[in-house]
Amino acid sequence: MVVSDDRADERHALVERLRTRGHVESDRVAAALEAVPRHEFVPEDLRDSAYHDRPLSIGSGQTVSAPHMVAVMSERLDSDRDDRVLEIGTGCGYHAAVTAELVPAGHVYSVEYDADLAEAARERLARLGYDDRISIRVGDGREGWSDHAPFDGAYLTCAVPEVPTALREQVAPGGRIVAPVGDVRQELIALDKRPDGTFERSEYGGVRFVRIRG
Repeated sequence: MVVSDDRADERHALVERLRTRGHVESDRVAAALEAVPRHEFVPEDLRDSAYHDRPLSIGSGQTVSAPHMVAVMSERLDSDRDDRVLEIGTGCGYHAAVTAELVPAGHVYSVEYDADLAEAARERLARLGYDDRISIRVGDGREGWSDHAPFDGAYLTCAVPEVPTALREQVAPGGRIVAPVGDVRQELIALDKRPDGTFERSEYGGVRFVRIRG
């Protein structure tokens, strides 16, 4: 586990607020959020706001999700320690780092459309010690990352009209996909893949994410 002492008190206070509001339910998710230095993932002029519970701009028209949404998605994905997880939308790399903390014996495979964001995320994650547990490729997230399939779980940090077929195919039976789905109105959903390849859908309320690009 990668743990930074820098601004640890602020992270702890944030997690306690999220617990109080019901966004953090498990000790594992709490520990992951406390371990990842969110201020390292946002532009320097926004670092004073890094531990406020709101999305922040990371450039290129993109944002890093509010901490409560990262927590909620992490809780819903419910990864095991050795899971192989597919992320669509690397952005600054923050959500991938939280996921990596939750799968210390597994691996996170992340797909980012914007080459500049992908390169910056690679450099940042390497500097923070995550490069051996997070892999990033530049490409269309709708295609997933078939070379490393099947995945135990997958999630999207950008909204899609519906979960792409490729992602459904690349998740193993028994796996789960968590995604914001919709256009004007978006809803956070989970799809659990049955042994026969069909999915059971669960819904977790309205959300607002940037739309998938490409």
